[in-house]
Amino acid sequence: MTRTLQALAYSRPSALASSQAGRSLGLETAGGSTPRGAEAHPRFFSGFLASPQIAARGLLAVADVAAARYYQRTLLSSLDPVVTGNGDRLRFESFSGCCGVYARLDVLSEGLEGVETGHGTTNVDVNHPLREALSRLGGDEPLHLRVGPQELAVTTTAGAVVEKKVPLPDRWLRGFAEAQVASAAFDLRAELPAADAVRFLRSLPTSSGAAARGARWVVPAGRTLRPTTRPVPGAVCLPGPQRLTALQRVLRYASALRVYGPVADGVAAASAWEVVLPGMRLTLTLSPDASRGFSGEGGVLEALATDDAAADAELVSVLLAWEPRIEPDRLAEQAGLPVERVRAALVRLGTAGRVGYDLADAAYFHRELPYDVDRAERHNPRLVAARQLAREGAVVLDGELAAVRSGDRSYQVREQSGALSCTCQWWADYRGRRGPCKHALAVRLVRRGAAVAGGAR
Repeated sequence: MTRTLQALAYSRPSALASSQAGRSLGLETAGGSTPRGAEAHPRFFSGFLASPQIAARGLLAVADVAAARYYQRTLLSSLDPVVTGNGDRLRFESFSGCCGVYARLDVLSEGLEGVETGHGTTNVDVNHPLREALSRLGGDEPLHLRVGPQELAVTTTAGAVVEKKVPLPDRWLRGFAEAQVASAAFDLRAELPAADAVRFLRSLPTSSGAAARGARWVVPAGRTLRPTTRPVPGAVCLPGPQRLTALQRVLRYASALRVYGPVADGVAAASAWEVVLPGMRLTLTLSPDASRGFSGEGGVLEALATDDAAADAELVSVLLAWEPRIEPDRLAEQAGLPVERVRAALVRLGTAGRVGYDLADAAYFHRELPYDVDRAERHNPRLVAARQLAREGAVVLDGELAAVRSGDRSYQVREQSGALSCTCQWWADYRGRRGPCKHALAVRLVRRGAAVAGGAR
């Protein structure tokens, strides 16, 4: 598995401080993107939190996921959360080390005492002393939040005071992207009021014992969710319920629980669990199984293999302006493209970490992950293999059929109504539920190449 070391440099550690002027939470930033370009220590916010205790516990929940592995727990993992300023809100994101849980805390305008935020994305330092201080935070005293350096310009002669170097696998980067693509296919399946939401979440197992293994299903029943042994109509998959433990941090403040997922088709599926808080939302998105991360789901491969989407994504990216809610119709008008091509471009931008997906708004939002996420595309195993097959001339087209020579075997790929199927073992196992196989991708690449060549004559 390809991995590099990601260096996060901060001017000082983040800290929770008290003085005669009151309490102040200073979150230090590393390098990130802003409308002004790349900055070493961008500043996004300076103002008061409407609900300090709730915000502190929501941030701790996001940090919990960043430091967690819900599978192969003996391996260490910790990568500081990502923060995005979208003008009217702050978004704190993280992704688990096992690549199976995505977390995001959205602190909305009503949770920020009406103060506007800046625009941009970077990492924020959440160290162990800060976590301990936040866990002890109590009372209703005002809390001033600063995201970024004390001064707009930070100058030091010795460089960064704090530097963290953490491994950043390609699988982690791909998973972060796949989680956004998976979410975009979800719909709201249930909404529980506060008391019923708390009762249901507290009934779930918190360890990875026998009771938590495998896929579980729940179905709306009145004001709550009841377990079911099979994915009946309206059911939502709850894979690895112990992975929702981070929500326990904020349950006492919850006003509702919203559950999102795809249409049940009989197999384990990803799902999202959103706790509604005063002026905030905390969302956990779970992969289809605790032992199966988002990186292998393949939801972005079709977009990555599309030359049109690459060019369209470059055009659409220029039009993004750190919006908290991206409107495809408006982008299509500005770019002079059909809406469907804009949607495909947004999927591709998601793979580059340049947009995320907000379930509550049912819309993408602009952010620029502070990692070399293009590396995830360059090293995607299936896409790399498909491009090699196409280059080697392993694909022979014959109408709706195609033969693909791979190793010592030949596979038949058929296209019907725009969808591809294959005779390989991958297709037999997953039937497209985890994206196309390398043979189908190779056929797609060759067909598009032939169409371009034909149009050029």
